[in-house]
Amino acid sequence: MSEQRYRIAVLGDRDSVLGFKALGLDVYPAETAEEARPILHRLAREDTAILYLTEQLAAGLEAEIARYKDALTPAIILIPGKAGSLGIGMANVKKSVERAVGADIL
Repeated sequence: MSEQRYRIAVLGDRDSVLGFKALGLDVYPAETAEEARPILHRLAREDTAILYLTEQLAAGLEAEIARYKDALTPAIILIPGKAGSLGIGMANVKKSVERAVGADIL
């Protein structure tokens, strides 16, 4: 029986994601949401367990992210890009905690 191996990938603008390559993560540079969309879908179909996505790209991929929100894989985690945080990632964490706990504790 073969063992299933999952990957961790990072998708975002080149300057924001290249440093993750040193950590052994799969890096996928994309400068626009249009460029990132097919990469996101391909990673979701493949064995990607965790996908780190820059907030700047996530702002243009809301429908795609919502599609995978309740799926087991990939877990999409928003990270700040080179321009800094847009607050989208923290807002998503806040919503998830509120849904799990039933109140805004953050």
